[in-house]
Amino acid sequence: MALPYLTLKTPAEHETEVKRSRFICAMAPAESVEAATAFIAERRRLHPGATHNCTAYVIGQRLQKGDDDGEPGGTAGTPMVQALVGRGFNDVVAVVTRYFGGVLLGAGGLVRAYGSAVTETLDRVEPVRMVPAKLVRVAVGHEQAGRLENDLRASPYPVREVGYGAEVSFSVAVGEDQVASFTDWVATLTAGRAAVAVEAAIHVPEE
Repeated sequence: MALPYLTLKTPAEHETEVKRSRFICAMAPAESVEAATAFIAERRRLHPGATHNCTAYVIGQRLQKGDDDGEPGGTAGTPMVQALVGRGFNDVVAVVTRYFGGVLLGAGGLVRAYGSAVTETLDRVEPVRMVPAKLVRVAVGHEQAGRLENDLRASPYPVREVGYGAEVSFSVAVGEDQVASFTDWVATLTAGRAAVAVEAAIHVPEE
């Protein structure tokens, strides 16, 4: 069963200092590995002289990956991932850039520093709560499509895509607990002439 999760609305950045080492945490929403790796590449481009650019991303509530970027194994990427997951975040990427300050932190100190860099940044963001929904496809004849589209656009159900063929089809995001009432609403609007099919499980921002 799909569960709600938190994600970011906009990128965020926050800097901390531990024993003269600077830890700059930047994070951004990322709905795919491609988006995460593009953000990571951009941060590395911005900080080419950094001692380390350690990374973590959590995508789709199942895909989790951390990279220590030369720090001792398990002291950076893993605590960063754990910080994101522990706060209930998903579809997000984080990069912690470290500029070494001359004092060794030890394995425990590194784990705390990288984990805290992420959690302190999360403390400063405005999270978006994403709730389970269904992608529902509604197909109608061209003679009804205009009115139905107007009604859909004015409704609380976001239209994701419109397709034109022998019929006009609308992909609509509908809350999991609203599918039955949405189907009834469409049937009333179209006098029962619309074909409604539930296609995929998705998440949408909570109203």
